[in-house]
Formats: sequence, C-alpha cells, structure tokens
Amino acid sequence: MSIIKKFILTSRYDRPLGILLLYIPCIWGISLYNFSISEDILLCVIFLAGASGMRALGCIWNDYTDKDFDKKINRTKTRLIASDQVSNREIIIFVLINAAIGSFPLYFIPLHSILISFAILPIVIIYPYMKRYTWWPQFWLGLCFNWGIFIGHSVYNQNLLQIELILFYLGAVFFTIGYDTIYGFQDVLDDEIVGVKSTSLKFKNRPKYFLSIIYIICFSFWLTSLYLLKKPIFTLCLFFLAFFLFFVVIMLTNTNDIKECKNTFRYNTYFSFVVMMILVFN
Repeated sequence: MSIIKKFILTSRYDRPLGILLLYIPCIWGISLYNFSISEDILLCVIFLAGASGMRALGCIWNDYTDKDFDKKINRTKTRLIASDQVSNREIIIFVLINAAIGSFPLYFIPLHSILISFAILPIVIIYPYMKRYTWWPQFWLGLCFNWGIFIGHSVYNQNLLQIELILFYLGAVFFTIGYDTIYGFQDVLDDEIVGVKSTSLKFKNRPKYFLSIIYIICFSFWLTSLYLLKKPIFTLCLFFLAFFLFFVVIMLTNTNDIKECKNTFRYNTYFSFVVMMILVFN
C-alpha cells in the first residue's frame, strides 16, 4: 500500500462526513448574527481546510489511543493503526501534515480567535479516554465538535457570553450526543465484550426514549436561541418543519440494524447542512 493511500485512510479523508460535522458549526457561528458569509468566502474556505486537518488529527489520536480496543471490534479492526499497517514514523509524518492543514486558519483569524481555538485542546486530548471512565463520552465529543461555533463567531464578535450563542452551542452539543449515540449502536455488542462505555450501551434498552429526549432538548435550545435572536417567523417555521421531518426519521430508525444506524447517522449530517442553509439565507 502506498504511503499516500495510507495517509488518506489513516486520516479518514475517504470519509468526509466527519469533516462536515466539524466544519458546519463554524458556519453556524458566523451566520447566527446575520454576518454575511458571502462577503468572506475566504473565511469559509480556510475553516474547511482547518476542519479537515483537525478532524484528521482527532481520528489519528483516537485510533492510536484506542488501538487495543479497535483490534477487538469488527467495524474497526481493519483500521490501519489497529491492524499495525502504519509505522510510528508514518504516524508522526501524517500528524505533521494534518497539523499544517489544521492550523491554516490561524494565519487569517484574529489573535483572540486563535486563543479560543487552543482553549478546546485539553478536551480534545482527553476525549478518547472518556469511554474508559464515563458512560457519556458523546458529551465530550459534543464539546469538541461544536467549538467552531465560538471560533467562527469570534472572528466578527469577541463577546462569547451572549445567552443566544451559548444556547445554540448547548443545542449543538446535544445534537452531537444524539448522532454519536446512533453511530455507537453499530458497536454495542463488541463494546460490551471489550468493556468500553458509551450512551449507546447505557441506553441500549431504551434507545428511542433517550434519543427523543436528547433531540427535543437540542431543538428547544436551538429554537430558543433563534427566537432570542429575533429571527423572522418564517425562519422559525422552516426550522420547525425541517426538525420535525428529521425527528420522524430518528424515531423510525431500528437501532438494532447496523445499516439503518449508519444511514441515520448520515441523515444527521444532512440535517446539520439544512440548519446551516436556513441560518445563511434567513
């Protein structure tokens, strides 16, 4: 296998949905206060580059710390790090390349935005270990994946203590808990054997009950945020309709079917894109 192919697979560039889930919150943060992204296309492009590199770094770090677990799980045992197809030297090279890509936005955003970007690093570093000690690693993932809301917003406005912004961020955290729980249902049987923890395992006997609560909390935070931001009634109605249709998909998902869980996880990505479009154009 060529080193280029190893780089792509180890960095998960062949699976771009994770990049979008890290990138879209940045655009949410820019769009919440009616900042026109059309006036700063460059910012959108550099955030996409940053999200790509940082997501790749997160995947490599997660795979490296979890390789002993991944070897025992059917879905992950063929990953290059878990199957020892990547040397430590190659891992270091891949980390350096992705760090260069991920740090690209730092050359274009203000100093205070750079500091905000670094503030989340401790949570990113400890995230892979959470599944060893808590049933809620998805909560920690939500803190990391949606930090871009604050970074994107801070480029235009340094005040991050606005209740509307905080509510939208909290809603996004619950959104991540929801989609990563659905994603985790693919590995429930293996995770039980390995001994790691997750919300997927904790609520495996009441999946729809848990997911309905999580997504309703997410929706409530988001709707309240948009209302406080004085978004037009059309925007609120459009958001409500999009969420309702999405929620029906969640409730119809058979969490015991791996294929359905994988498809519904994808729908979460599509829904996050729909939310972005609603914010950008309204």
